[in-house]
Amino acid sequence: MWLNVAIGLLIPFFGTTLGAACVFFMKNDISERLRRALSGFAGGIMVSASFFSLILPALEQTSHYGQWSFVPVGLGFLAGMLFLLVLDLLIPHVHMDKSEEGPKTGLQRTTKLFLAIMLHNLPEGMVVGIVFAGWMYGHSDITLAGALVLSVGIALQNFPEGAVVSMPMRAEGMPKTKTFLYGMLSGVIEPVGALMTAFAASLFLPVMPYLLAFAAGAMFYVVVEELVPEMAAGKHYNTGTLCFALGFVLMMALDIAFG
Repeated sequence: MWLNVAIGLLIPFFGTTLGAACVFFMKNDISERLRRALSGFAGGIMVSASFFSLILPALEQTSHYGQWSFVPVGLGFLAGMLFLLVLDLLIPHVHMDKSEEGPKTGLQRTTKLFLAIMLHNLPEGMVVGIVFAGWMYGHSDITLAGALVLSVGIALQNFPEGAVVSMPMRAEGMPKTKTFLYGMLSGVIEPVGALMTAFAASLFLPVMPYLLAFAAGAMFYVVVEELVPEMAAGKHYNTGTLCFALGFVLMMALDIAFG
């Protein structure tokens, strides 16, 4: 059991690491169109994972409430959104669309971008931890295959995030090895957060539906606050929208086929 849990908690971190490694193979920075495509793809995966892997299981676990089954799920969802809003206000960072450049130097901006990626990696780690806790403690609605599929889905959307951290830093003149390490470190919070959440969740099994919905709300906040503005900023392209749809369908297919 613990080997499966360890693998599941680390898979998203490997996705970030692979994305950060792009600095060794690509040009010094990511084009605007590619950035939009990656943001749209990541957003589609996160929305799909939130709905199929978190909200639906939460609704199934509260089905005994009948027509009021939406209440605990809705409350948990709103709490997750509020939690990320508070962190967003307390932690200094620049949004991924770089709209807050102002007079800051490039390295100051990319450092804050690093903090932004870490901030929105936190709910992803929480998601993985909560789902694996549900599997470990016997919730029939959550299977090992489903938990692993969720980890793989988050790893897929972490791949562009690792690149989004490392590539701009390389464009500012930072050595490739150092930018790779920064990109990789931006994902460290995920396995740490997942492990802490998994153990804490064991204390709150009766409110597992709230926790699942809380994680979904946190992920939705990231999509609405960071990824949607990133994929829609500047000159109009349909690239981000199409990649959002691709990410959503891919994650849905993985969850239904293997979950």
